[in-house]
Amino acid sequence: MSGSRVLAFTDPYPYQCAIRGAQFEVLVTRKGDFSADLTQIELSRLWMQRGRERLPRIFRGSVNADRIAIGFLTDENQPAILHCGRAIAPGDIVVNDPHPMHRRTNAPCAWGAMSLTPDDFAAAGKAIAGRELTAPSHACIVRPRPALMSRLLRLHARAGQLARTAPGKLAHPQVARALDQALVHAMIRCVTDSKPIGESIGANRHSKIMALLEAFLAANRGEPLYLAEICAATGATERTLRACCQERLGMGVIRYLWLRRMHLAHRALNRAAPTTATVTEIATACGFWEFGRFSIEYRALFGEPPSETLRRTPDDRPVSGDRVFDLVS
Repeated sequence: MSGSRVLAFTDPYPYQCAIRGAQFEVLVTRKGDFSADLTQIELSRLWMQRGRERLPRIFRGSVNADRIAIGFLTDENQPAILHCGRAIAPGDIVVNDPHPMHRRTNAPCAWGAMSLTPDDFAAAGKAIAGRELTAPSHACIVRPRPALMSRLLRLHARAGQLARTAPGKLAHPQVARALDQALVHAMIRCVTDSKPIGESIGANRHSKIMALLEAFLAANRGEPLYLAEICAATGATERTLRACCQERLGMGVIRYLWLRRMHLAHRALNRAAPTTATVTEIATACGFWEFGRFSIEYRALFGEPPSETLRRTPDDRPVSGDRVFDLVS
C-alpha cells in the first residue's frame, strides 16, 4: 500500500496528533496565529513527512521504538534549531532514538523526517553500505557530504510536491517503488557517509534530569509545585536544573511549567462544552489559582480571553483540513 495526505492546521493539538511515528506535544512559545502544514507519504518500506510551522515552539516527547527515524531541516536558509540542547543546522541529520527529547525553534521552521522499521533499516544498510545498521542507543547528529544531503533534499521535496499536486501518482505501483528505492538509498548513504557531531559535556546527565522533570510534572498535573520540590524530584540543584532548562527549552523551569499548563488550559477550553464547563473550573484543574492573572496571561499568549475560547461553537473551533488528501491504496 502507498499513498499520501496533505494537511493544514490552525491549532497545535490536532497537528501534534497527526505526526506519525512519534508522540509529541507542541508548545507554542510566542503569541500569534498558529498555522502549520504537514505532508505525509507512505511507501512500501519508507514513511516520510514534511512539516512547516509559522511560530516558534517546543516539541516534547519521543519517536516510536518500532521505527528508526531521521530528521532534518528542509530550508537551507532557516536558522538552526535545538535538539536536546544541541544545534541542528541545515545540512545536519538527527538519527533519533526512542528516549524523551525536547526540540526547540526560535523562528518559523521547515522540517523533514523519514523512517524505516528496524529490519528494513538493517537490510538496507547491508545492501547499500555493506553492513547491517541498528538503532542508535542515543540520538546522534551527523553531517553528510553536501552532495549526498542535496540529493536527499531534492528527492524529499519532489515527493512532497507530488503529494500536493498529483497524489494519485504516488498510488501507482511503479512510481511508488521507484520513489521508495531512491529515498531509502539516499537516506542510508547520508547516514553512513557522514561526519558525526560530538555531544556536549554532560549531555547524558542533562537528558536524565529532563526525563525526571517531565515525569514529575506529568505525575503532578494541576498541583501547585515549588522549585525545591522539583529539584528534589530530579536530584538536581537549582543551578543545574536552571542550566538544563535554559539549554533544552530556552527558559527556566517555572516558566516552562507555566507554558505547559497554559497549553493544557487552551486545549481544555477548546474541547469543553460551554453549557457545562466554566473557565474557573478549567483553570483550576490546570493548576491556576489567580484567575484574573490567568485571564490576562492567557490573552497575551493566545490572543483572546479564555471565555471567548470556551464560547466558540464546534464549527468555529480550529481544526485541520484546509487541504486534505486521504491515504490511497
